[in-house]
Amino acid sequence: MPLSLMRRLVLWRLLVPAAAAGCAMSAAGAAEQGIYSCVDASGKRLTSDRPIAECLDREQRVLNKDGSQRRVLPPRMNAEERAAEEERQRQRDQQEAARKDAVRRDRNLMMRFPNEAAHAKARESAMDDLRKAIRNSELHLRELQTDREPLEAEAEFYKGKRLPGKLRTQLEANDAQQQAQRDIIQQQRAEVVRLNSLYDAELARLKKLWGGAAPGSVPVDEALPTR
Repeated sequence: MPLSLMRRLVLWRLLVPAAAAGCAMSAAGAAEQGIYSCVDASGKRLTSDRPIAECLDREQRVLNKDGSQRRVLPPRMNAEERAAEEERQRQRDQQEAARKDAVRRDRNLMMRFPNEAAHAKARESAMDDLRKAIRNSELHLRELQTDREPLEAEAEFYKGKRLPGKLRTQLEANDAQQQAQRDIIQQQRAEVVRLNSLYDAELARLKKLWGGAAPGSVPVDEALPTR
C-alpha cells in the first residue's frame, strides 16, 4: 500500500471518533442547558429539560444542574391577555410622554418668564393690544352709526310708504355691519377675560416653580384656558 494512502487511513481513524465524541458532547450540552420545573394546575410538580407544555399558563423555574435557580419564565399570554398588556403599555407610554411634555413646558415657561416682572410685562403687552383693538372696533361702530343718520333722515320722507330699494339695501347693510361690529367687540372683551384668567393661572404655576417645585410636578387644571 502506498505511504500516502496509509497516512489517510490513519488520519481518518483518528478523526472520525473525535468528531463523534464532539457531537455527543454538543448534544449533552444542549440537554443540560437547564432544568425546567413548575407546579401544574392540579398541584403536581413537573420537571423537564425543556419548557413544560402543561405549565405554559404559569411561571416555570429554570434551574442549573446544582438546583440553583437560573431564571424564571413568565407565563405565556393568550390573545386577550396580550391585548390587555399592550393596552397597559400604551397607557404607560402615554403617561411618560405627558410627563416629559409637562417638564419641557415648565422649563420653557421659566425661561420665558424668569421672574414676576417679566410675566407682568407680557400680560400688560397682551392687554394693551386687546384694548387698542376694542377702541378701534368701537370707533368703527360709531362711524357706522353716524353713517346711518342721513339714511334714517331720508327714510322719514317715506313714512307709511314703501322705501326705495337702494335706501332699504343701505339701511339693511348698515344694520348688518353694526351688528357684526358689536359681535367683534363682545368677542374682544371675552378675550380680555380669557387672557387674564390664563395669566393668573400661569402666574400661580410660575410662583410654585420659582419657589423650587420640580418642572412637571405641578398639576395642570384641564379647565384652564390655553393660548
